[in-house]
Amino acid sequence: MSPWLILAIPLLIAAALVYRHLAKRRNRARLLASPLSPKQRHVVEQLVPLVTLLPKDLRAAHEGKINLFLDQVTFRGKNGVEVTEAMELSIAAQACLLIVNSPLWYDTIRNVLLYPAVFDTGRGWHDQGLVHEHRHGTLGESWERGPVVLSWNDALYGGLRAHDGENVVIHEFAHQLDSLTGDTNGIPILRKGQAYDGWEAAMLDAYDAHVAKVERGEPTLIDPYGATNHQEFFAEGIVTFFERPHALQTHEPALYAQFSQLLALDPAKWS
Repeated sequence: MSPWLILAIPLLIAAALVYRHLAKRRNRARLLASPLSPKQRHVVEQLVPLVTLLPKDLRAAHEGKINLFLDQVTFRGKNGVEVTEAMELSIAAQACLLIVNSPLWYDTIRNVLLYPAVFDTGRGWHDQGLVHEHRHGTLGESWERGPVVLSWNDALYGGLRAHDGENVVIHEFAHQLDSLTGDTNGIPILRKGQAYDGWEAAMLDAYDAHVAKVERGEPTLIDPYGATNHQEFFAEGIVTFFERPHALQTHEPALYAQFSQLLALDPAKWS
């Protein structure tokens, strides 16, 4: 082999990698700037009415992130589920609410698995890197670095019922945000300028009060499942932040303020 060719091979490989990186960046920028079609927008508004409350300046960003999400993620039906575009749009729209105004992204998610309804995978609670939402069967699972596994029946109705405080898609993708630090523990990557001390104080105070109410059998604003541990409290708290923001701001103002700073959102003002 010619010495010149030997020298050229690494340069060609480097050039190919640079080209690939630039092409990926251009495609990402194109997708983020692309609106949904009128038909797609109608489907999203019908299946996830919460998005209609987004401020106008966030609607375009939300649609762009839905497009990026759909380009990145493959939806796989399990146990007879036939995945449709409407199903993909519903889940993507819910998942992208969490990062609509955030620089964070679900970098490692490549697959979402959809079961028809509550499912039982037969796995135990101590699987490394796995977080279950397990209430009389499994509604969803979130694996560190993916995939996310969902009951389609619960994902659908979670999107349709915008103010009942239950949403398995938001719950599982809150776990994905939490896991970006490398550990799913209720301490996500905080916003620039957001102090850890303030986060810890708000979370622990609200969690301890929540657990005490659950143990006493009292009604709670955040779903009782949040008393399981800190990571489940974080996920259920995020659901409440989106679906019952006024009540959360009233009863847990410090927690609401931390979520608002984390996500750069203020849903209590949306309506």
